[in-house]
Amino acid sequence: MERELRERVERAAETAALFNALKHDSDAQVGAIMGPMMGENPDFRPHGDEILGVIAPVIEAVNERSTSEQRDRLEELAPERLEELAAEEHEDNQRLPDLPNADSYGEIRMRLAPNPNGPWHLGSARMPAVIGTYKHLYDGWMLCRFDDTDPETKRPDLDAYDEILSSIEYLGFEPDDVVKASDRVETYYEHARRLIDEGGAYTCSCDGASFSALKNDGEACPHRDKDRQTTHAEFEAMVDGEYDAGEMVLRVRTDIEHKNPALRDWVAFRMVDTPHPRPEAESYRCWPMLDFQSGIDDHEFGITHIVRGIDLQDSAKRQEFVYDYFGWEYPEVLHWGHVQLDAYDVELSTSTIKELVAEGSLDGWDDPRAPTVASLRRRGVRGEAIVEAMVGLGTSTSNVDLAMSSIYAENRDLIDDDADRLFFVRDGIETPIDGAPETAEPPVHPDHADRGRRHIPVGGAVRIEPDDVPDAGETVWLKGLGPVRYDGDTFEVTDDDIAIVREGDVNVIHWVPADGSIPLRLRTMNGDEIGRAEPGIGAYDPDDVVQFERIGFARIDRHDGEESVAYFAHP
Repeated sequence: MERELRERVERAAETAALFNALKHDSDAQVGAIMGPMMGENPDFRPHGDEILGVIAPVIEAVNERSTSEQRDRLEELAPERLEELAAEEHEDNQRLPDLPNADSYGEIRMRLAPNPNGPWHLGSARMPAVIGTYKHLYDGWMLCRFDDTDPETKRPDLDAYDEILSSIEYLGFEPDDVVKASDRVETYYEHARRLIDEGGAYTCSCDGASFSALKNDGEACPHRDKDRQTTHAEFEAMVDGEYDAGEMVLRVRTDIEHKNPALRDWVAFRMVDTPHPRPEAESYRCWPMLDFQSGIDDHEFGITHIVRGIDLQDSAKRQEFVYDYFGWEYPEVLHWGHVQLDAYDVELSTSTIKELVAEGSLDGWDDPRAPTVASLRRRGVRGEAIVEAMVGLGTSTSNVDLAMSSIYAENRDLIDDDADRLFFVRDGIETPIDGAPETAEPPVHPDHADRGRRHIPVGGAVRIEPDDVPDAGETVWLKGLGPVRYDGDTFEVTDDDIAIVREGDVNVIHWVPADGSIPLRLRTMNGDEIGRAEPGIGAYDPDDVVQFERIGFARIDRHDGEESVAYFAHP
């Protein structure tokens, strides 16, 4: 390669690598650079074999630079690309509204508050997607707090703690701290005692129906004016487990005539007979309600901004009574509506998915039919695609519809360059072929000539999909092999050229050899599809993502003795 051309290649590769690294906040990849660079510089194409060796060390050097060094170098090489990057970043940032009063805080501190009663469905991913993005935008701090103080109605699943943390990592975020509320029960007891001292709480032994009737009439229960000494004694009896469930509660004293009955003297602690599943917490019987526990934790961890569902508006109002007693300032709050998904027959509900898994209707949380984070992960969808789609919903207080096609579109942009092409034929029809070459050589990737070609032995017969069987006398083009005419029984190779395809008279179809192809089970949202894949599929490792031509993208899951298994991602 001539020196002048080599210098142009190096400059183009460095510019593209710098832009790619800064845009994705990760190392630039050769595969992501090569295709676009060759497309933008047609005169590079005849030197494709040499160019790979030229650009690899350039990209490696870019990846060794710090982010600030990368920005400085891109400004030096191509300031217009840095402006383009800034415009894209600004556009991305505008998808979320500014946090209210953000300038009033030295550090933005936000929290994820998952209930670990099961792994995450897709709706759960919205919280880390938005809060994690805010953390990056404001260079803030993020807590993952497991709200697991309900050992009965939303009983924690011991496996869910690690599964949720794994999902957060898969989505591209890392909490600055992780805590379990069930480890902090003594802290909640101390605040309850202090609240009693402040005159803000009292113990109540009214049954639920009786108190509800009084509350709805704006009348105080007979225990509301008991002295603090008695309240302390009865609360300590609760802590010691001396009451049964429903026998005694601790209430926050609010306004018994408040216009919203839901805010009148709400329950802060109750007795629960069911032991907590965590050994560290199984001895406790007196448990805080979520509004009390969450309110205390938000203050203790210095949370500045809370994002929660519109259905939880009363939570902030309840907690503000406690904050007023303690003289605390309440965090800023953003409320949003629920996410509704299309494309799934399964309800977006942890309890529903649990039931379906337990009864065997779903194979597990990562079943391709399940609307879960684990399912999309196993199907080969990148966490970044989910985040982009979720952030794109904004923070509207109205319920929002999330089309799975938006996640698929984001993912397609991320994986298309890296996904090698393969043939997979479902329910194949075996057809003899005459005059074919011994080996067909379709490209590994149509946009990346540097990756070479696949070598597929043809043999004496091929398999094609039933819908692709032509009429007798019709010609079709077998991808990577060439034109063949069907006589009603056999394919015969013809000497036609690609012009018959360009003119639109001939269909292009995929195929696999009848001998040597590999049995493949493709797991999809609509059930398993059985067929055969070209022999080269055996060279791909689990987690590799490929594109089955004319079908779609899929993640290789495993190679068993009798078959290979892949999970369908999307078209």
